[in-house]
Amino acid sequence: MTIAITGATGQLGGLVIDSLLARVPATEIVALARNTEKAAGLASRGIDVRHFDYNQPEGLEPALKGVDRLLLISGNEVGRRTPQHKAVIDAAVAAGVGYIAYTSFLHVDQASIIAVAPEHKETEKLLAAAPVKVGLLRNGWYTENFIAQVQQSAETGTLLTSADAGRISAAARKDYAEAAAAVIGADAVDDAVYELSGDESFTYGDLANVTAELTGRPVALQNVSEEEHLKALLAAGVPEFGAQFFASTDLAIKEGELFDEHPGTLSKLIGHPTTSLKDALAPALTQG
Repeated sequence: MTIAITGATGQLGGLVIDSLLARVPATEIVALARNTEKAAGLASRGIDVRHFDYNQPEGLEPALKGVDRLLLISGNEVGRRTPQHKAVIDAAVAAGVGYIAYTSFLHVDQASIIAVAPEHKETEKLLAAAPVKVGLLRNGWYTENFIAQVQQSAETGTLLTSADAGRISAAARKDYAEAAAAVIGADAVDDAVYELSGDESFTYGDLANVTAELTGRPVALQNVSEEEHLKALLAAGVPEFGAQFFASTDLAIKEGELFDEHPGTLSKLIGHPTTSLKDALAPALTQG
């Protein structure tokens, strides 16, 4: 069996490979990377490293030769991901890949506000039409997505949000990586949808409290309207696209799109509780 991982030098891909190495021999893993020089460390561990660029469709099928299972980690170029993912899926089918696992988004079939939803929905449709078995890894929000925000709040003493009391079922990147490795490296694979989220949800109020606890500095929660939030972000120099993204994400949180009412699938897959909010944020807030 040969398992290929896209985005192998990325933050998630690297963690997936680390976890996968505990399950299968290095000789059964193919690391697909846009920059193969960055993957030198993987090659030194006995892993087959192949050039793989979502924006160069002509090179995708040859890179997938001999691959049985593929983990397609969603691209990071928002607005271009659907054609990129289509090129990968088409190449995988042409190369004879029998199973594709894809990192989608939590309850994406029900999401309408969160900005990342449309491209994930479109990719899931492409996968549904492909003649392969498919595993949909619908990952919730990464706890690490809040690191820059809480670091800033520790400095300013204020955590700004327009999410109100909306709850977030986030988990650490390492947890999602372990789940991906468990699915792609399982003895048997079949069509399945995995709604993946942290065991415990939290609010922005919890983020403020944990930040204060870890840094020893008071952090006040400032809840504002979506319009006020957007204005504040723009005034702080955040580019318009980024400001719109952050404000719309908080609206999605407020409306419950980042909350999982029935958690537990992720911790069951990885065989242990998901990383707590405090433990996930501690390395970034207690450095030095």
